[in-house]
Amino acid sequence: MTFNSTVDPKDKHQFETISKEWWDPSGSLGSLHRFTPIRIEYFKNAIRRHHLGSWEQPKPLAGLKILDVGCGGGLLAEPMARLGGHVTAIDSSFSSIEIAKEHAEFSKLVIDYKMDTPEELANTGKQYDVVYASEVIEHVSDRALFLNSLRRLLLPKGVVIITTINRNLISLAFAKIAAEYFFGMIPKGTHDFSKFLKPEELQSEALKAGIIFDDITGFKPLFDGRYTKTSITAINYGASGSLAATIT
Repeated sequence: MTFNSTVDPKDKHQFETISKEWWDPSGSLGSLHRFTPIRIEYFKNAIRRHHLGSWEQPKPLAGLKILDVGCGGGLLAEPMARLGGHVTAIDSSFSSIEIAKEHAEFSKLVIDYKMDTPEELANTGKQYDVVYASEVIEHVSDRALFLNSLRRLLLPKGVVIITTINRNLISLAFAKIAAEYFFGMIPKGTHDFSKFLKPEELQSEALKAGIIFDDITGFKPLFDGRYTKTSITAINYGASGSLAATIT
């Protein structure tokens, strides 16, 4: 591994300890299960918006090379593979990758799972049509290195997608204090509020790395536990775009 790394050892340990719960919708990671459908919907819309995929086909992502950065147990990699994508999925957690491999085999899905980091994978020269990092950037130790790595991993006409958490008093109250300490929606200590990222900060930092995020969409919870898209980005939001040189 390179001296500079995006991996935060504290966050890595946190997810190692709960890796066996990745596929338990009623467990400590249940909120991610409920959050997955809107994330996949946002991914599909972003890919379509960048004129990638064959949306008249039953598997619209067929032929596309897709990279899942910080894949965890594979909650997003599996539905993307079912949509036809050639999915490579990486994570720094050995136990999460093992759980993901076992579940993919059980689900009869071909997904290339690797214990790796984006900066190391970028050094191989491999590039992808779609690169996404969902609920990951708020856990990394070096955002500039992370964003530069995503840029290097993206094909010239590809699309990059991030979902994360805004930083403000509302997100502190709901995404950190309430979710971790009052309702137990996620394990205590999962998030560091100082690492939450305002949309304009993400756009500015991404631009320095050579990425233009030209869409910012909020996500809000519904009373039945599902999520829907919204123009309000107070808590959760998605950002999608492409290499700065490809914007016309």
